[in-house]
Amino acid sequence: MNATVANPLLDFSGMPRFADIKPEHVEPAIRGLIDENRALIERLTAETATPTWDDFVSPMDEAGERLGRAWGVVGHLHSVFDVPEWREAYNAMLPDISRFFAEVGQNLALFEKYKALHDSAEFATLSPVRQRILEHALRDFRLSGAELADELKPRFQAIQEEQSQLAAKFSENLLDATNAHAEWVSDEAGLAGIPEDARAAAREAAQAEAKPGWKFTLQMPSYLPVLQYADDRELRARMYRANATRASELGNPELDNGPLIGRILALRHEEARMLGYRNYAEVSLVPKMADTPEQVLGFLHDLAAKAKPFAEKDLEELQAFAKAELGIDRLEPWDLGYASEKLRQARYAYSDQEVKQYFPEPKVLDGLFGVIRALYGVDILPDEAPKWDPDVRFFRIEKDGERGNELVGHFYLDLHARSTKRGGAWMDSARSRHRNTWGSDSPVAYLVCNFPGPVGGKPATFTHDDVLTLFHECGHGLHHLLTKVDELAVSGIHGVEWDAVELPSQFMENFCWEWDVLQGMTAHVDTGAPLPRALYDKMIAAKNFQSGMQTVRQLEFSMFDLRLHGELGASADESGDAGAAPVPIERVMAVLDEVRKEVAVMIPPAWHRFPHSFAHIFAGGYAAGYYSYKWAEVLSADAFEAFEEAGAGRGSLLDPETGARFWREILAVGGSRPALESFKAFRGREPRPDALLRHSGMVAQE
Repeated sequence: MNATVANPLLDFSGMPRFADIKPEHVEPAIRGLIDENRALIERLTAETATPTWDDFVSPMDEAGERLGRAWGVVGHLHSVFDVPEWREAYNAMLPDISRFFAEVGQNLALFEKYKALHDSAEFATLSPVRQRILEHALRDFRLSGAELADELKPRFQAIQEEQSQLAAKFSENLLDATNAHAEWVSDEAGLAGIPEDARAAAREAAQAEAKPGWKFTLQMPSYLPVLQYADDRELRARMYRANATRASELGNPELDNGPLIGRILALRHEEARMLGYRNYAEVSLVPKMADTPEQVLGFLHDLAAKAKPFAEKDLEELQAFAKAELGIDRLEPWDLGYASEKLRQARYAYSDQEVKQYFPEPKVLDGLFGVIRALYGVDILPDEAPKWDPDVRFFRIEKDGERGNELVGHFYLDLHARSTKRGGAWMDSARSRHRNTWGSDSPVAYLVCNFPGPVGGKPATFTHDDVLTLFHECGHGLHHLLTKVDELAVSGIHGVEWDAVELPSQFMENFCWEWDVLQGMTAHVDTGAPLPRALYDKMIAAKNFQSGMQTVRQLEFSMFDLRLHGELGASADESGDAGAAPVPIERVMAVLDEVRKEVAVMIPPAWHRFPHSFAHIFAGGYAAGYYSYKWAEVLSADAFEAFEEAGAGRGSLLDPETGARFWREILAVGGSRPALESFKAFRGREPRPDALLRHSGMVAQE
């Protein structure tokens, strides 16, 4: 097509042309693809013949994939290159794209076509995978309001559009508020305790602005070392408060996410009631493994009951240590990281900073790729493609085949924090495996983190937590890249129940604790020496250090999220207003306070504004689904136990036979069958929580 030459967003022949794509390309490309999809839908729904897979579903998939890939590039750039021009281009088309997808979901004629195919004689001849796709399509039409009365559909569509805009604004406010704060240290005395690499990065940040001293920011590579190591308690307190009040009424009112939270919750509840559900939590669970909010809350309460005694013991030990050894009579939240690190050093005679020196970035990547090679027999090799930043790297995955090396997929790796990149770490699809009529069907993924970059001419070094994060996101990437399903709707991560999607990612983290793995991925940044066995033994002894406190913290987030989308919505109906009025932020905070009273062991200050930065549920797709991390952790720990069983007595858990089975039964099948079936095919039984409790050290001592 001629437009491809003029508009690189419309070129689907290879990788995205990041070097050529400009903000001005967004509107004509996306609008043109929306028009193309609308015209196709109009033609297909006008046909009177009974639809078939080839003449109805396939054209719909391919047209939707073109739009999805182009808009995916725009959304990706909004996340990793959030400069004003790209933010404007993204937000300008966000209402149109939201409106279009809402229209498709509510198109009764289109819904009837899918039902006609589902009820036709052809359905029985389709593969189980295609039957599942059709059943999911009908479910999703119902959840998108296809069966609503015509007079209600415009309101339902408006709700979808506004939710998309609010989520984007939430994320932008959080990024802007994060970038807006800095703490300046003018003399070296104020740096006491802070590691040298963090100091050097702060010095470079100050020099970049032609200013003296050291600049510390709320970006995690700068923020965390201060909270963990700075002897200056007042500096820790200022940094903690700035981070805890980001994007709230306690800062720049233009960046306050409080009103957005209230509006998002009201819209979600209104959507749920229109669909015939009591609240949004019920809607969220329809496509998930869990059946009801009550079932999930029961799971969380049960885990909290097991974990809280361990958390209380963790806190008591920390308070006693802080008072006796650090002179801190009253432990405050900004002391937790600092006191915990001091206790770790005292108890296990090592620090995170000491371990960090053994994890230079090149060696870590070699080790990660080595694990993947050992488990799945594939090679990961550097490759070339246009990038959005010079720091980004690009790789291809190959395997031996009957005709030599066969391409499995590609991935981009964007590891370092930048002021234009939103916080956190994530994997996203750039292209899904799919047999199509216009080009390659191999999958492509984005792997994005926010680690510290190189400083002072040395390679970047990672904490062990950073390494865990990298393995986690790579697990998501392998789920997407190692799929063997060619149907777009269930290829890779697509169609996987949201509360099972964390299984492959959390599973990969386990290998970061194995000696045979760490031996091959460590080399001291100065000497090149591998991680000493004595230091590794200390890490293992400390593996479950404060695991009780860490567990109840995650349970707090999960219970808050689920109750927020259940109880608040239900109570909004008391006024008969069906949730149309924004939920007051005071009620949101009250729910959080109630949850904390049940599960937390240390209550943050009253001015803490955690919800205002909880992007997972307000801008990241985890609404009424944050529990997925713990739910899937049961699955991942149980799955990893298969490797422990296979490697018992062999000195290595990198068992190729078990890896091949995990690939075949979990990674390869994507969403082509229920996640529970995939798990049982791998383990031969239902999942059990025993391995998770054992791995977390939360097993009662006899």
